[in-house]
Amino acid sequence: MDLNYRLLQELCSVFAPSGEEEQMTAFLLKYIEKNKSSWKVQPEIYSGEGFQNNIVLVFGKPRTAIFAHIDSIGFTARYKNQLIKIGGPVLENGTKLVGKDKNGVIEGILEIAEKNISLNFERTIERGTNLVFKSVFFEDNASVQCAYMDNRLGVFNALKVAETIENGMVVFSTWEEHGGGSVGYLAKFMYEKYKVSQALISDITWVTEGVKDGKGVAISMRDSGLPRRVYVNKILALADESKVPYQIEVEGSGGSDGNELQSSPYPIDWCFIGAPEQNVHSAQEKVYKSDIQSMIEMYQYLMDKL
Repeated sequence: MDLNYRLLQELCSVFAPSGEEEQMTAFLLKYIEKNKSSWKVQPEIYSGEGFQNNIVLVFGKPRTAIFAHIDSIGFTARYKNQLIKIGGPVLENGTKLVGKDKNGVIEGILEIAEKNISLNFERTIERGTNLVFKSVFFEDNASVQCAYMDNRLGVFNALKVAETIENGMVVFSTWEEHGGGSVGYLAKFMYEKYKVSQALISDITWVTEGVKDGKGVAISMRDSGLPRRVYVNKILALADESKVPYQIEVEGSGGSDGNELQSSPYPIDWCFIGAPEQNVHSAQEKVYKSDIQSMIEMYQYLMDKL
């Protein structure tokens, strides 16, 4: 698979912190409208009224849904350029943050003093303004690196897999990095309207002592959430059948849209499947290209077989 990563670079540059995903929603709708004619099946598109900043694509007669959250971590300006975290960004002095308020474009430096975090900038930022890591995309033969691989890479995966889906659903969700909130009503929509009761979580996980770079996509048997074992076993059997490289992840922390699905009142099975990355939640998240390739191939296989 010869992948062009220009789309990923564009995704990483879109401003979309949790709760302010409008620019990403607009970007995705424009991309889908422009490219869907070349996809195997033309999806029905749900967005706008009743969906907030989320998008749902429905292909044929769906059996399984891919969930990919479109929001990112970041910061909100408080008083006198003090900052409050959105989600769990890594705090490093000197990191460049960007945003925009009614007075213009903002690009400043993150400063940490004891328990206080602030932005070093030439003027006072309007209260409530959201800021994100500045996007600097780097690519070599082995890997790609940028802020917000989590979860722009999960979105990239969902868009690439959408090209080949005959029967399935892709759900672009919001708020995941800051506690969630959209998946409950998205689950209601997918289950009550389409009777879809299976999900794959297209998100990015960590490089750990048990999950390594370049060894394939990670299939998580558990994190802070506990998916139903019979469903995970079914996925693992299909993964073996696919011959696509993969690793098994077992963790006791971390979470995803799968946790919200498990907390919903709907009997929806889920499994987290994602490429591992270095430098999680920093401005230099790094993922191996071979793991991205195995992620896309695994999702293509599973969406056909599940």
